[in-house]
Amino acid sequence: MERTPTRMPACEVDARTGLLRGARELRSPNCDARPAGASVDLIVVHGISLPPGAFGGPWIDRLFTNTLSREEHPAFAEVCGLRVSAHLLIRRSGEAVQYVRFTDRAWHAGRSSYRGREACNDFSIGIELEGADRIPYEDAQYRVLAQVIAALCAAYPSLSPERVVGHSDIAPGRKTDPGPAFDWPRARRLIALARSTRADQSRG
Repeated sequence: MERTPTRMPACEVDARTGLLRGARELRSPNCDARPAGASVDLIVVHGISLPPGAFGGPWIDRLFTNTLSREEHPAFAEVCGLRVSAHLLIRRSGEAVQYVRFTDRAWHAGRSSYRGREACNDFSIGIELEGADRIPYEDAQYRVLAQVIAALCAAYPSLSPERVVGHSDIAPGRKTDPGPAFDWPRARRLIALARSTRADQSRG
């Protein structure tokens, strides 16, 4: 079992550009402007693997950039025509890949509702974890996810750890990710630790 670190390195989000510093940026065309006046106040955690249950390779990048070919794997026939994206992917290694600026609307949630508000893409940030519903996520993914969420909350005051949900929470019956393998209590502990570390560093 991973020992919870006492301190965690911080990452930074540029609120103006909507970019995570240090992330590999790969622009997806599957995005657009948020509705005028939309307040971004929700973070949605997803899980994704291509092919299902397999990790590594260029397939997620290709899905989000509309360059995935159905000939490359039988499972791709169902998804290669989709026009989808996320703001960020955290790979099994902890590498962060940014496809859409946080200031723009990524197409990650689909039909969705949060506390009576429809169309969650309008007011949310979507973070994909490379994983599958019943395969444990990696230590590095929990750490980076916590750091990213802490940085997002610092950059955009309308966000908070209390408004971090799974895809299954906003699209119940239609989506199951990030699945039962995702350890929500652990994630929330690490988010709290990352925010505490940021506060300590800001005080000098």
